[in-house]
Amino acid sequence: MIDPRAIIDSGAQIAEGVRIGPFSVIGAGVEIGPECTIGPHVVIKGPTRIGRGNRIYQFASIGDDPQDKKYRGEPTRLEIGDNNTIREYCTLNRGTVQDQGVTRIGSRNWIMAYVHIAHDCVLGDDIVMANNASLAGHVQIEDCAILGGFAMVHQFCKIGAHAFLQFAAGVNRDVPPFVVASGIPARPAGLNTEGLRRHGFDADRVGALKKAYKLLYRSGLRLEQARAELAALAVDHPDVARFSHFLESNPRSIIR
Repeated sequence: MIDPRAIIDSGAQIAEGVRIGPFSVIGAGVEIGPECTIGPHVVIKGPTRIGRGNRIYQFASIGDDPQDKKYRGEPTRLEIGDNNTIREYCTLNRGTVQDQGVTRIGSRNWIMAYVHIAHDCVLGDDIVMANNASLAGHVQIEDCAILGGFAMVHQFCKIGAHAFLQFAAGVNRDVPPFVVASGIPARPAGLNTEGLRRHGFDADRVGALKKAYKLLYRSGLRLEQARAELAALAVDHPDVARFSHFLESNPRSIIR
């Protein structure tokens, strides 16, 4: 299962059934869960914990020092959940003590080639990051979001659940859930209706979110009035309530 040409530090913990390709380097403080596949020429530094069933392709750099000038060698970490796919040349950095000291990746994420996930980012589950998408430090991404190729997210921004960043979007403000964002700087470009349908949202749920989107972005109402009508619509629609709550909780959101 482990190629004899791989270099495994004695301080690493490798579960049964893990495959590690030739010339990969696994450092001290690395924990790799069962049924993972690590391709050739992968470098994993600790402290890093990787769950079950992950597949990491060749030339990825996992758990290296944060690219932060304030970093002074503190023992921060990277945590990766289960059943993620991490393709070629991806870079995932550990956290910093200026935040919680951890970069955290959830489960079942599809992370394509050349993606960069910087220090202190927190990703949920079932996220897609297409080729060359990049996250600066302290970014949060909720479940089922999609980042198109070359999409870029500024530090401390938050991307809501089921949001969609189109190709080369440049995000410098929070993107509410269910919304498509496009351009540099990114602006609202519609509702992610196709993504919602693919995740099992029925016509009633999608219809309620369309009303919410139009109230905020296309009605011509003053912002205070639009938010009041959103709150009224949210009473009977949990998805709209989630949309409205995100806007209230994240005042840096893309509003108009």
